[in-house]
Amino acid sequence: MSKKLIFGIQSYLYLRDEIARLGNFEKGEVEVKYFPDGERYQRVISPSAGHDIILVGGTITDNDTLELYDLACALVKYGARSLTLVIPYYGYSTMERSVIPGEVITAKTRARIISVIPKSSLGNKVLFLDLHSEGIPQYLEGDLRHIHLYAKSLILQSARELAATTPFVLACTDAGRAKWVESLANDLGVNGAFVFKRRLSGDHTEVISISADVKDKYVIIYDDMIRTGGSLISAAKAYKEAGALKVAAITTHGLFTNNAVQRIKDSGLFSKLICTNSHPNAVNNTDDFLEVRSIAPLLTQKLTEL
Repeated sequence: MSKKLIFGIQSYLYLRDEIARLGNFEKGEVEVKYFPDGERYQRVISPSAGHDIILVGGTITDNDTLELYDLACALVKYGARSLTLVIPYYGYSTMERSVIPGEVITAKTRARIISVIPKSSLGNKVLFLDLHSEGIPQYLEGDLRHIHLYAKSLILQSARELAATTPFVLACTDAGRAKWVESLANDLGVNGAFVFKRRLSGDHTEVISISADVKDKYVIIYDDMIRTGGSLISAAKAYKEAGALKVAAITTHGLFTNNAVQRIKDSGLFSKLICTNSHPNAVNNTDDFLEVRSIAPLLTQKLTEL
């Protein structure tokens, strides 16, 4: 059987290249250019007929989502034997349900786009990593198979290396992530902690209390996703005020919008920030304060098993 052929949308070529190298997959090439009005042109150069195809592309923007969709459709049209979509970051997890009448459930509408990609001869699969909302796969339609992969091993390793031999507490930014952080803390053999918050407005929250004693402890905060860093900074302040000696942070998805890494660094609350390369914004950040760890080995192992 021929090697698996791996493609990537433009913003994820860095991850495609690393997975191709680790998995000994053949890289698929696509010509991409733009017309004067912004319309995107794509042409699949590497023949896909009869191949098991892997396509790497996160839904980080609407433009990226459509690039992923268009390319996937073309690969199936031109004869892909099987198609596996690798979506390191699913970018619509926040709007996974409506709270106010009339709200659009974007996570659901984007899942429908993925669901209507034509079926390859052996079927289509989609691989997600650390979904912000675990209910997202329920929005997929048809017989599209989904796999939810967790970056747990990377998180545990990062926490152990940060703490070294220093006793620490694994914490989260709010009670909403308490169950996941408690599971990680149990695996690490340490206590878990979280803050109770009260929302004052759309962008502002107030910490009411902390669930555990962090006095004179090293607090490592895990959050699956960091956008602006506001919640992270608020939680760190609360842990510091409760007597924490030092605070560091780990995240899977580093979106880092609005100069977030610099804001987190300038807060003076953190000794270190670690994230994965699931989002291009993390890869493009060059600040030494941020350490970026690759999810390619994790993804490659799973893709080799499929």
